[in-house]
Amino acid sequence: MLWLKEHGIASVAESVLNSGELDKTVAHLLVVARNDGYAQGYAECSHHVANALKVDWDTSKSATHGVNTKAALAAVKSQFHTLQLSVMDLINVALHSEEFMTRLREIFPDREEGEDEDLA
Repeated sequence: MLWLKEHGIASVAESVLNSGELDKTVAHLLVVARNDGYAQGYAECSHHVANALKVDWDTSKSATHGVNTKAALAAVKSQFHTLQLSVMDLINVALHSEEFMTRLREIFPDREEGEDEDLA
């Protein structure tokens, strides 16, 4: 259990935070959120301009014209909330084993002492 306290928990956290799957999903979420923010801001701004100038504002030139950015954002948020990380699948299998500590140590081998210093 000492290994788990000193190395295992940090290794799990590090593996999750450095997961390529998580990076891709978060990057996609940022792009879609930015697009939705742009679309909402453009719609609000064009509404104010149309009201202030008493003109019909042509929004067809907007980069997000005709795109349901709210639905796209909701879909990506759902994908983020249901994201399955492969490292967590490995951990889950290991934790259901009678020899869970051995399995966890196989997934997260001990670092060399010099590696710990490099990370500091």
